[in-house]
Amino acid sequence: MLRMKQDFLFELLQTPSPSSMEMEIQKKWIDYVQPFADEIITDHAGNAIGVLNKEADFKILLAGHCDEIGLVINRIDQDGFLYFDKMGGVNPKAAVGMKVTVLGYQKEVTGVIGVNAQHHGGIKGDFDVEDLFIDCGAKSKEEIEAFVQIGDLAVYKREPEMMMDRYIAGRGLDNRTGAFIVAEVLRKLAEKDLKVGVYAASTVNEETNMGGAYFAAAGIEPTMAIACDVTFATDYPNVNKNKYGDVKLDGGPVLAKGAPINRKINLWLEQAAKNLDIPVQYELTPRMTGTDADKMRLTGRGVPVSLVSLPLRYMHSPVETVSIKDLDQEIDLLVELISNMTGEENLNPLED
Repeated sequence: MLRMKQDFLFELLQTPSPSSMEMEIQKKWIDYVQPFADEIITDHAGNAIGVLNKEADFKILLAGHCDEIGLVINRIDQDGFLYFDKMGGVNPKAAVGMKVTVLGYQKEVTGVIGVNAQHHGGIKGDFDVEDLFIDCGAKSKEEIEAFVQIGDLAVYKREPEMMMDRYIAGRGLDNRTGAFIVAEVLRKLAEKDLKVGVYAASTVNEETNMGGAYFAAAGIEPTMAIACDVTFATDYPNVNKNKYGDVKLDGGPVLAKGAPINRKINLWLEQAAKNLDIPVQYELTPRMTGTDADKMRLTGRGVPVSLVSLPLRYMHSPVETVSIKDLDQEIDLLVELISNMTGEENLNPLED
């Protein structure tokens, strides 16, 4: 991965972007994309969309969501401790003992998610986020309320890191990597003689309601759409591959197969992978994908969709891990597909 590209990815990963509070990361995404996009579109949901070849009738929407899971403050007690609910699929067991950045209405505040000492019994049995709290060092409710109020958000205080020069580990790779991928695909396609219009969207709210994807697709009315998200890698200890499939880091991008997926788009993706000698992996999405693809598919008169995912270890934890090789191959795969499209493709599965 070129240094410039890696710097941009790490800038995204270092920017707090909990669902509903994606404004700062979107500004950085726009600054990066603006030099090579023909146009930048924003909307009332908060999406940022880079456009190439807007005059084309055949329009392809690429969606990578920029929001991450987070915590939302729901109570402040008299001693200044903060209690919280989930903003997205937070794993309470992964939260115990973590440092957090509280994105207070007045300023950012560092805190820790307290944990009962093992000497005092530790944490036993099942528990959820309502059993946890954030200690910011405040001595009273009045002191912390000068900086934090109900409804403010928090994220894990965790910086992205390289491992063995091949993997990236950190918080929120789900799915700031997707926002990065669609930006890079757009950058590379800007150098091509395109026959189709391309709309690369950094979408919002996927972790909570997928409303950003709906706004983007409803506004653009694309001919087809591809969600660029992450999926569960199963190549680490104690994962039941018979139940969850066999998906590896460094095994290549993952294509979804199931009822929501347009089979023709998948065939074109497979051919593009063969052209580049890129391996692909598969996951099953029998009813729904659980990604932006689900909302894009049901806008307007209906949108044919596919899902291309980056294998990711330790989903929704502070140490999500992906492969740089997989990331680069996904970018190349999408560029190969789109740059060779004529705009005359027929997406109807009942017609040749």
